Amino acid sequence: MKKVICLLAFLCAGAVKAAPYDEIDGIFDKFRNDSHIPGLVYGVVIDGKLAHVAGFGLQELEAKRPVTADSLFRIASMTKAFTALTLLEMRDEGKVRLDDPAENYIPEMRGWHYPTSDSPHIRVRDLATHSAGFVTDDPWGDRQTPMPEADFTELLKTGVPFTRAPETGYEYSNLGFALVGRVVTNVSGKNYADTVTDKLLKPLGMNASSFVADSAPREKRALGYRWEDGAWKAEPVLGPGAFGAMGGLQTSANDYAKWVEFLLSAWPPRDGAEMGPVKRSSVRELSQGLNFPHFRGNSAQIVNYGMGFNVLLDNTLGFTMSHSGGYPGFGSHVLLIPERGTAVFAFANRTYAGPVAPVWEAAAMLEKAGMLPPVRPQPGSAMLTDGYGVVGAIYKSGGVLAANGKLAMNFLMDRDADGRARDLAALKSQVGDCDTTSPVRPTGGLSGEFTWKCGQGQIKGNLLLAPTLSTQIQSMTLTPIKP
Repeated sequence: MKKVICLLAFLCAGAVKAAPYDEIDGIFDKFRNDSHIPGLVYGVVIDGKLAHVAGFGLQELEAKRPVTADSLFRIASMTKAFTALTLLEMRDEGKVRLDDPAENYIPEMRGWHYPTSDSPHIRVRDLATHSAGFVTDDPWGDRQTPMPEADFTELLKTGVPFTRAPETGYEYSNLGFALVGRVVTNVSGKNYADTVTDKLLKPLGMNASSFVADSAPREKRALGYRWEDGAWKAEPVLGPGAFGAMGGLQTSANDYAKWVEFLLSAWPPRDGAEMGPVKRSSVRELSQGLNFPHFRGNSAQIVNYGMGFNVLLDNTLGFTMSHSGGYPGFGSHVLLIPERGTAVFAFANRTYAGPVAPVWEAAAMLEKAGMLPPVRPQPGSAMLTDGYGVVGAIYKSGGVLAANGKLAMNFLMDRDADGRARDLAALKSQVGDCDTTSPVRPTGGLSGEFTWKCGQGQIKGNLLLAPTLSTQIQSMTLTPIKP
């Protein structure tokens, strides 16, 4: 059973190059069947729009309700990014400091026994980056979602054991994010769920999303199941509680797409008004962590954990941010490609049925089909434009005198003027005269790449300016490419 909605007409029109969505739909539906998942929905966001969303199977077996883009799923640990961004927004307000000891905001942590005499006390930042020294607590943590706040307070008063000293390594901790939720509660003066709702969900128009699963009518909710002994068994609904900050959010594909669109809008850094609800620079901070590399799941990919996202430089897709959600009755995954304005996400209603493989495969297929936008360019500068013009003048004249005083002090020390003249003459003998008017592609405010079309081939070039207030060329490389 499948329901597909195509929201961008140009992607659906037969006269235009077809996106590979039919094939991708098949991959997700096959994953659902092979993994014994009652229902699944996935979405693709490109350039600020939900380009494609498709639902398969049933959100509730008993009533045989099909999955739609509005079906509400528990997204488990994909909640952590909402928690982290709420924390950063409160930091922006001056209400919390990430490098403060967490016990400044959670008094029950004072007097904890640390594993070594030289252990630093846990900072707020350590909680949000899984580097507080707690032991990995899947699946124990998943079952703690409905823990009453009073019980959590008593647990914290007694202290917890450590598996390592804080700030010495990465280890995934739901407890750590529950503590971030307690920081949010104590600093804001109201419970965590209401704070996230007011700061993120309402401003983004995520009106169907909440931390209380039963608050939505049953006919709108995907119910959770486990596949056990060859049959589906209903999982109990976990209510709200002290561990909601690590995985308690319920949302739909249509609502979650608004969140993803907002996150992607933070790239690239640029001038212009902030549209909120959180500063673009703070959103980008979700990709920063303490840089303790680890393997992503059972794959050979090495990632760092930021705040609520695993960060990976992929050979094909480039800079990526991703996170899975595993929960009694549910599994989910999201992949963001921020510099290309693209995301793929999926929700499923079977215990720990994380659709990681089809999400990444879908992104790779979109890349292969030419559907992913190019990397959004870094902003350049007037100095870069000026320096690029100097490079063109040097090539045309065949010597560095054309630089007219715009060479950094190291430039002629690294290769003298006569040597550079010989290099330029040899280059011209290979490719001939070139059109140096093509634009430079900034890789930063003071660096860029360019391609020149020449009489007998092309030149690929790189330009790097010095960290000086006036235009000074630190280095340039010109590489011939024969036809």
